[in-house]
Amino acid sequence: MHIEFSGAAREVTGSCHILRVGSGTHQRTVLLDCGMFQGRRSESRAKNAKLPVPVDEIDAVILSHAHIDHAGRLPYLAAKGYTGTIWCTPATRDLCAIMLADSAHIQEKDAEFLARHRSEIIEPLYRVEDATRTLELMVGMPLNKWFDVTDGVRAMFTEAGHILGSASITLEVREGTEFRRVVFSGDVGRCNLPIIRDPQPPESGADVILCESTYGNRDHESVEGAREQLAAVVRETAARGGRVLIPAFAVGRTQELVYDLHALRRDGRIPDIPIFIDSPLATDATAVFAMHPEAYDHNEELVRQAPNLFDFPMVKFTRDVSESKRLNTLHGPMIVIAASGMAESGRILHHLRYGATDSRNTILVVGFMAEHTLGRRIVEQRSVLRIFGEEVPLQAQVEVLNGYSAHADRTELLAWLRSVREHGVADGRARPHVYLVHGEREAQDAFAAQLRSDGFDVSIPSPGDVVSF
Repeated sequence: MHIEFSGAAREVTGSCHILRVGSGTHQRTVLLDCGMFQGRRSESRAKNAKLPVPVDEIDAVILSHAHIDHAGRLPYLAAKGYTGTIWCTPATRDLCAIMLADSAHIQEKDAEFLARHRSEIIEPLYRVEDATRTLELMVGMPLNKWFDVTDGVRAMFTEAGHILGSASITLEVREGTEFRRVVFSGDVGRCNLPIIRDPQPPESGADVILCESTYGNRDHESVEGAREQLAAVVRETAARGGRVLIPAFAVGRTQELVYDLHALRRDGRIPDIPIFIDSPLATDATAVFAMHPEAYDHNEELVRQAPNLFDFPMVKFTRDVSESKRLNTLHGPMIVIAASGMAESGRILHHLRYGATDSRNTILVVGFMAEHTLGRRIVEQRSVLRIFGEEVPLQAQVEVLNGYSAHADRTELLAWLRSVREHGVADGRARPHVYLVHGEREAQDAFAAQLRSDGFDVSIPSPGDVVSF
């Protein structure tokens, strides 16, 4: 039994881990995620075009959730001839239906732009028809139910609490008389996030754990504190007559923000100003959220009381390009939420080019910004931002609310890992070996030291590393 670390090893994008069971003609290969790399465009383009493993060797794929850094290369597999099953939860499949099509559309348009303006002929990684073909391969499975993946491998999803439909994956792997249990955390969420349920650590224990470590070196502000900070930013910016510009992932973060703004307005804690959701993908994703109330946390008051969580008088969804452009002609305070979450593409770039120079405005950062992204440069408050090839002075206020992160922080990750370990010990298993993935070096090194002090055996694999167990 082997695991090869192909993506999200010593970095936070391109999630992909390769499980191999057996040998020779009896070897079976399962991919855990197949996400896109993001960051410097030339580097990420080359990495995305390299298959994690030859398509004809892949027996199955198990997908933790729909975010593009976990699912974004699945259509590339389909384009190259993959015809096997892609296992996921039902909500993840429905989100992938819109997200992968959107990803393909962006790549097609980028290729057209380069050909037209720079005379560069670059083929898209995949096209819309490849995204459609991918959906035909996806099979939705409920949480907490074992299913057979391939010979010698069965799996079960448990609630990861990261976005709608997100799951941790437990695998039982048999090779001859050998039996091992592997847990892949996926992206672990936080307790008390709006809308979705809290993460549930797998109760079966594990011999090997692949654990994300995005925030392994720090703790977040509380979720409740983040809502109050959001209210303060909106009140202060509105008093200045400015706009709150929020780069946000179209799936998960946008819906959480709309939910909290709904709650704040109901309580009279923010003024009655328009909230524009300027993203066709976010509009579609919100519709998918509405389709899956079974995934909501029904302990939350607003979930129980509001007939429609995402549709209230202040909110306006803009789909057409003309509607989006018109926002920059409007006057007065407002909130604009637009993708992409790391400000690398999408309509948020137009709003930032227009609004970053106005000191009345606030750019509100509500999630992790990877290295080499425009979002990270905003967090660092660079004096000049480069947007669409132009140098744009950064004069707007910048506020960072880490309490809105959908990733568990170091204390929450430690508690999650301890729970998995305790369940294993109760089941008579030895303590698990933890492999840290999906994190930058500083975060991983700090988290590894903390875990070792807590009695865990820990390794930090690099891309291409292979471990046997």
